[in-house]
Amino acid sequence: MNAFLIQETLTACTWKQLLSSKDPYICLVTYEEWKNRKTDPFPMTETDSRMFEYYATKAEVGFDSLSGSFSIPDRNDLDNDDIQFSFALDEKGIVFVDDSGFVGKTLDNIARNKKWNKPSLERFVYDFLDQLCKDDLRLMESFELELDEIEEVLTNDETEFSSLSLNAIRNKTRRLLVHYDQLIDLTLELEENENGFFKEEELHYFHKFHNRVERLSSIAESIRDYTLQLRDLHSEQIDMRMNHIMTILTVITTIFSPLALLTGWYGMNFRYMPELNWENSYPILFCFSIGIVVVMLWWFRKKKWL
Repeated sequence: MNAFLIQETLTACTWKQLLSSKDPYICLVTYEEWKNRKTDPFPMTETDSRMFEYYATKAEVGFDSLSGSFSIPDRNDLDNDDIQFSFALDEKGIVFVDDSGFVGKTLDNIARNKKWNKPSLERFVYDFLDQLCKDDLRLMESFELELDEIEEVLTNDETEFSSLSLNAIRNKTRRLLVHYDQLIDLTLELEENENGFFKEEELHYFHKFHNRVERLSSIAESIRDYTLQLRDLHSEQIDMRMNHIMTILTVITTIFSPLALLTGWYGMNFRYMPELNWENSYPILFCFSIGIVVVMLWWFRKKKWL
């Protein structure tokens, strides 16, 4: 178990200091430690096993606590499984139940980098939530740069292009959008403050985070739309390329149709076919065939079919 007091900074403390202090506290425990908990350090008696349903980021209001879970996409690799942990809070403090190690790293980061003029539970919760999305703008920028490169490739009509990278960005963005929607719902639950755990004058922190997540969601949505536009552009280019190939094949077929007719005609070898006995039959037929090809090519060029 790890315990902290929310003072000017996040300060590590013992259980004895936690119980005797009036400052809001933070506890970090494992699932086994939570299961075997004592009543004294954990006043959230109504919290039950539902807080360990990790399939989503959510919060539920209980009689004496607000509990829930986080299911967070791994920003280092969005193809990995979500990082998952639970929490329960009341007006005195917040308990995190985490076996992944993520919460411990986040608390260490807050303890090192955050200093509060007016420490409060609300401000801590805001800073903790902020840590969940701190690098998302940079991640969005990397997606946009990659999409710009893909657009340049498509604009230059380069044939060696795989749509796999485009699909990967769209899938990653979709995961982030689902996560942002869940974060917005959780923040609304905090803003509602049904149990009165938070001070009214401190609720603006949750509103601020709510606005930030909505902006991130809007950016992610625009990136997803961008991927759809590039996918459509890629499909159009494939269709145009196929149409061009079909046009060439049609032109070739059209050119060789009269030549095939001539070949078939003079391949019949009838006994009284006069052209077979002419001395210049072959060069005349050869020049006539070349003339057909030239005239047809000129006609196709004039009609802009080539």
